[in-house]
Amino acid sequence: MKIPNQLSFIILLFFFCFSFQSCESKGKEKIGNIFGAKKETEKLKNVDNFDTNTQTIHVLVALCDNKYQGIVPVPEKIGNGQDPDQNLYWGAAYGVRTYFKKSKDWKFLKSEKKDSIRMERLIFQHASKKNYYMVADAYDGEYIKNCTKDFFYSSSGQMKDVLSVNSTKIGLYGNAKLVSYIGHDGLMDFQLSESFKNQDGQTRDCIILACYSKKFFSPLLQETKANPLVWTSHLMAPEAYILHDALTGYINHETGEQIRSRAALAYSKYQKCSVKAARNLLVTGW
Repeated sequence: MKIPNQLSFIILLFFFCFSFQSCESKGKEKIGNIFGAKKETEKLKNVDNFDTNTQTIHVLVALCDNKYQGIVPVPEKIGNGQDPDQNLYWGAAYGVRTYFKKSKDWKFLKSEKKDSIRMERLIFQHASKKNYYMVADAYDGEYIKNCTKDFFYSSSGQMKDVLSVNSTKIGLYGNAKLVSYIGHDGLMDFQLSESFKNQDGQTRDCIILACYSKKFFSPLLQETKANPLVWTSHLMAPEAYILHDALTGYINHETGEQIRSRAALAYSKYQKCSVKAARNLLVTGW
């Protein structure tokens, strides 16, 4: 029996629509599963069984990266965010690794290779006040957003971890007393949609060495309830001597203003600018 052409067209149209809806539903289900899996991977560590007699300073460094960051390009050798050994903020003369290893104030304990995002971790102990430790993590420059989020998660107490140093467990991230971010100000290039509200009622100190960090970090940092000891009002070079001298004041329990002054004097010395200009750049508090 022959089916009229018009009826054949209607039947074909029906099956096409049915197939399309079926594929669309499967697509939505697949996308939902992907997002569900992603959500699971974003669970934050919350480990806090560490020796409370210790005081940790946790420094998160986003390696300088010409390719993946919105920066004015620097020489290729020091602007490769996948090479910590040569990087401007890590292995170069005024990078965190090189500068602190040469410091008489800090004793280098060990280096660890972490993962594809955190390329290297350094552990230092203060030479005279031995209950103070500094842990510095070098983040692959491509993952500057991860580094920035980890800073805010730490400042808010949402992300906590511990590290065994010999027979002592010290606090990391939100277990640290002071959390520092060093690198390009990625918030000039991207936005973060996560919530960084303080989770435990504790106030952590922080140092943020990045261009215009007070302007761009303020909205999210207010949620964390952290106390900004040193951050910036303008373009700057986030090099390790600033952090080093600021920490001298911090460990000696100086005021925010005194710590800021130490940072400004260091910046004036190495950048060969006036102390007034350095003090206008490096500010403290809200």
